[in-house]
Amino acid sequence: MKKYGLTTAEAEASRAKHGSNALSGAKKITFTEKLWDNFQDPIIRILLVALLVNVVFVYTGHGDWVETAGIFVAIMLATLVATWSEYSNENAFQKLQEEASRIYCRVWRDGEPVELPIDEIVVGDAVILAAGDKVPADGIMLEGSLAVDQAVLNGESEEAEKAPAENTTPWDAMPIDLLAKNRLYRGSVVTSGQGIMEAVKIGDASMYGQLTQELKTEERDSPLKLKLKHLAQQISKLGYAGSALIILGTMLHKLHLAGGFTNYVAQPATVVSDLLQAIILGIIIIVMAVPEGLPLMIAIVSSLNMRKMLKDNVLVRKLVGIETAGSLNLLFTDKTGTITKGKLELVNYLTADGREYSSVAELPALQKELLCQQVLLNTSATVTADRIVGGNMTETALSNFLGAVRPESVTERIAFIPFNSTAKYSEAVVRNQGAEYALLKGAPEKLLLQASFYLTATGMREKFTEARREALERKMDALASKAMRLLALCVRYKDEPLTLMAVVAIRDEVRPEAVAAIAGVQGAGVQVVMITGDRKETATAIAQDAGLLQKDTDLVLASTELAALSDAQVKELLPKLRVVARALPTDKSRLVRLAQELDLVVGMTGDGVNDAPALKKADVGFAMGSGTEVAKEAGDIVILDDNFLSIQKAILYGRTIYHSICKFIVFQLTINFAAVGISFIAPFLGIDKPLTITQILWINLVMDTLAAMAFGGEPALQAYLEECPRQRTAPLVSRKMLGQIVTAGAYMTIVGIVFFQSSWVDHLFRDAADHIYTYTGFFCTFIFMAIANGFNVRADGKGLTNNLAGKSSFVEVMTLVAAIQIALTFFGGKILRTAPLLWQEWLVVAGFAASVIIVEKIRKIIQ
Repeated sequence: MKKYGLTTAEAEASRAKHGSNALSGAKKITFTEKLWDNFQDPIIRILLVALLVNVVFVYTGHGDWVETAGIFVAIMLATLVATWSEYSNENAFQKLQEEASRIYCRVWRDGEPVELPIDEIVVGDAVILAAGDKVPADGIMLEGSLAVDQAVLNGESEEAEKAPAENTTPWDAMPIDLLAKNRLYRGSVVTSGQGIMEAVKIGDASMYGQLTQELKTEERDSPLKLKLKHLAQQISKLGYAGSALIILGTMLHKLHLAGGFTNYVAQPATVVSDLLQAIILGIIIIVMAVPEGLPLMIAIVSSLNMRKMLKDNVLVRKLVGIETAGSLNLLFTDKTGTITKGKLELVNYLTADGREYSSVAELPALQKELLCQQVLLNTSATVTADRIVGGNMTETALSNFLGAVRPESVTERIAFIPFNSTAKYSEAVVRNQGAEYALLKGAPEKLLLQASFYLTATGMREKFTEARREALERKMDALASKAMRLLALCVRYKDEPLTLMAVVAIRDEVRPEAVAAIAGVQGAGVQVVMITGDRKETATAIAQDAGLLQKDTDLVLASTELAALSDAQVKELLPKLRVVARALPTDKSRLVRLAQELDLVVGMTGDGVNDAPALKKADVGFAMGSGTEVAKEAGDIVILDDNFLSIQKAILYGRTIYHSICKFIVFQLTINFAAVGISFIAPFLGIDKPLTITQILWINLVMDTLAAMAFGGEPALQAYLEECPRQRTAPLVSRKMLGQIVTAGAYMTIVGIVFFQSSWVDHLFRDAADHIYTYTGFFCTFIFMAIANGFNVRADGKGLTNNLAGKSSFVEVMTLVAAIQIALTFFGGKILRTAPLLWQEWLVVAGFAASVIIVEKIRKIIQ
């Protein structure tokens, strides 16, 4: 026997030179780090500034602890809810390490076979491989013959044959090629055969290691986070400017009331007191301008929709992934198991006389009997009385086609020659009722050349004429063009030429629901690109059946063709790209990077370790439920049923959430606009605190939380899929939204001024020394106008009652807000500056509240 492997001394020298086979670790994100990251939210940072100033004022005796506590509660609720919801173990690499470190390998060391942990493999080790083993490193076949499953690396179910090559090209002189006959890659699983491999690339230098290193890359900001940053910048500028103007305006007003500059500065204590009050008012304006309920609202609306999505087989691991899914411009998707069923099926049973059968029940008696023998005897699987265990994917497809059918007569196997890459067929010699004959199963190009006869539908053996052969080959070519894998079934009776039973066509069929889902996603303006390890011809056929290739300009590229293009050329061709065949993991990461450089929002589906880097790098990663744990942890969303239809649903929910967020922003900013406007104007009109601090806290915190539940519970409408994706850098507040905010906010401000300046309105409420009933009436009017405007915002140009029936909880939540507001007039007292109103006064409140609906109708007509 030829001697392989290293001595102990050689192994130590190799380890010193090339390192170990261990994969380097990645830092785990803790809950505290995630919480700190959420404190970097731009809106939270504005609130933190306001909180700090309020703490200083409270400490010096000039602030209000209730307001300070309210801001603190708003900040902590928003950050804790978001952190708890988003926190997940970003430990894909650690999981990989844990799984890998438990694997032991057999190697030749000092001339003896020994068992070592996978981490102790070094360059030059001769690794002994057999069925069931995981390949521990990248290497070259030295001896034997193997069939390996490389699905974890290329996502494809087809097994690859591996054997030594006569002329071995140096490893680094040849690009990564999973189909190279003599090359093995870490992570592959040996399905059959035995062999010896020399380890060439280990640890992080292996293809597997390079893939896991890519999991450490930083994730870029989501589209929503970008939009929120932009919104926070705008609000902070307006808030700070408004605050400065209010401080300046208040001091000028005080100066005017004092009778001039000289008289005013003559009372320094009054000046300091007035300045502190002006600054406090300015801080209140900032607090009112900032939609502090927004971070909490996003966490609530995302959490509410997470439950709905789970019922549709979509598990959300990272909240940001939901909204991002709705913003997708480009989706790179796997073929196997996502667009196709993920398993081989026998779809056509073709006999030489031109007959085609789609089920075993249709087969003639002799064909059915011989097929039973082929499946049960001409196989490497283990066959028991009630089940067939093992076998390759082709044998499994034949077994599934046969189902529970069993042969009529007892047949025993005398000899068996398994399939090998040289002969390209398997053969079983069997005995049935004293007669011996051989069953053959394999490549048509090998067996059809040997066949002289064929079986007819009646079970007769007819001469396999040239005309019959040509007719059969034409049908076979048609099947092959549809990405069918063809297999010839033959029988050889003693001392007679080969007889063709049938040619069977096997394929991983396209999911029927995937075709409609792909059309729906494309209709939503999302470009879908299928990435597969299949041959270009197979990939093209599947893409045509799935509806991906519809125009002559649609582009199909093989990995080698893609590699030959520069980044600039790929970017230019990207809008036409529909299929990438023979894809490598690096192709996926490159395509994601280039698409993101074009400012596209990119999605990626995947299930293997090979997909993990691209899943993490994409704006939203869709991991398949049947995939590896590493892929699931690298992704943002897990598609539990591996179905493209579920991806369409995720996009729909993402757009629904975006609409809910936009509606909530209009709802809240309208309230903030009105509150800021009234507070800004009030001092100049001699109005003392039109809204107290506690009333503002009720408006900005409690009501916002309930409003978040109202808008978050809105149903997902199919109409959202007919919209174009929003640009990644587009502002969150559109011109249309701004028009709604300004119109309704300005009207609510005017109503507030009328309430306090009009004696007519004041007389509609009972007289009181402190005007408590008028103040209560305005507070209630403000809240009920906000509720009415909520219906305006929700309708979004449609009828106020549109989609209210069914799954929407909007009416229930808004009714609860109204009920709480009415209760506060009885129990609010001095804390909320309220008093119970008479029914006549409630009618005034209702009239003013309803008027905002009319104003919005007029705005839409004018627009």
